[in-house]
Formats: sequence, C-alpha cells, structure tokens
Amino acid sequence: MTKAVLITGGSRGIGRATARLLGARGWSVGVNYARNLAAAQDTAAEVERAGGRALTIAGDVASEADVLAMFDALQQKFGRLDALVNNAGIVAPSSQLADMDLARLKRMFDVNVLGAYLCAREAARRMSTDRGGAGGVIVNVSSAASRLGSPNEYVDYAGSKGAVDTMTLGLARELGPRGVRVNAVRPGLIDTEIHASGGKPERAAQLGGTTPLGRPGTAGEVAETIVWLLSDAASYVTGALLDVSGGR
Repeated sequence: MTKAVLITGGSRGIGRATARLLGARGWSVGVNYARNLAAAQDTAAEVERAGGRALTIAGDVASEADVLAMFDALQQKFGRLDALVNNAGIVAPSSQLADMDLARLKRMFDVNVLGAYLCAREAARRMSTDRGGAGGVIVNVSSAASRLGSPNEYVDYAGSKGAVDTMTLGLARELGPRGVRVNAVRPGLIDTEIHASGGKPERAAQLGGTTPLGRPGTAGEVAETIVWLLSDAASYVTGALLDVSGGR
C-alpha cells in the first residue's frame, strides 16, 4: 500500500509542486484548500496524471473542526496517514508594524501559527507510536523571513514563521521517541503566487538577483527538498531547519 500524506494549502505554489512530485513517487495525496476548489481539483488531476492518488479536502487550518475533518477525510479515503506537509500560510501587504490593525495581526497568527500547531497536533495524535500510530513524518513550511525579520514589509509574517521554527525544534524532540520525524524547510525568494497576495507580484523576480545564486527559486526546488525530508533517505534527519533560499 502506498503512503498517504496531507498537504495543507496544497492547491497552489509550493503545496501544488510537492503534491505533483509525491504523485510521481506513487503517494496518495490529500490536497487541502481553503476556498479555490478549481485550483485544488487541478492539483489533484496533476497528482493522478503523475501516477498517484488524490483527494481534495476543503478546510480552514485556523478552525479546529475543519482540521479534524481534514485528517478524518484523508484516513477514510486512503486508510492511513504517513505524513503531513504543514504548508498553509498567508501574507499581507507590506506595512510597518505600527500601521497594522488588529484584524490583520489576528488572522496572520490564526492561520500561520495556530493553524500550523493544530495540524501538527493532529498529526502527532494519529501517527505517534505510543498512541496507536505507525510513526511518520511532519515537514513544516517556514520561511527565511523567520531569521531575517522582514522589516518594513511584514514583521508579523516573519514572527509567525519564527513560531513555526520553534515548534519544529521542540516537536522533533517530543516525537522522535514516538516514531515521528519533524523538520522544517525555510524557503527564501520563491516565485509563487504568495507575493501577489502580499501586493508585490514581482517581488521574487526583482529581489532574486540579490541572492548569491543570482535568481529567485522555484516551487519545484522547494518541493524537492520537502519530498527528500519525507523519504527514507532522510531517516536520520529530525529537528532540522533547512534553508532553501539561494544563500540569502
């Protein structure tokens, strides 16, 4: 039986590229999405064309009820849970902290921090060997912003990813004895749609040239790193914060 993974925010960008690559490896993939069903269906079709199985799963990661339902749906469809790619996240238009309102801050931390914690918690409950699970892997998608701070752009986003880094370190130590590896990837300037949602669709292209590698990265390059961390080739890797940032 092939392995099964839930990818939150799987309908676009890094999530979509990871889903497609796992499909090519024969995985069964749960493609979570918040609103864009058509994009999730396109991703699922790509997974199946690549050779995997796919299920689209609606849900807001900031909602505990939605998170529980997402994991239930995956296990009901595929009969197992082997991995979580904790990828769902948002960014907001560039702003100084002094100009950010409460609604923006609350939604940022609800999705990027609470959502990541809820999904990791549910994966831990279901995969930990001491709770009846068979073990597994969690890959959290953080950001190079967690160590750069993103001044004058989005220190709220950077802070939310700092929380993801800390969770990764602690949870790796907590779950290692329970058969679950936990790592994070920290993408840098990656050419995906998230920059448009932050009001700067050309940001990656404009700033990519400032990296030591002289260009922005691609979603596929981040996906390759995630898939490696999910694989048995990374069987002795846990608690790692792996930068995929072109040296930035």
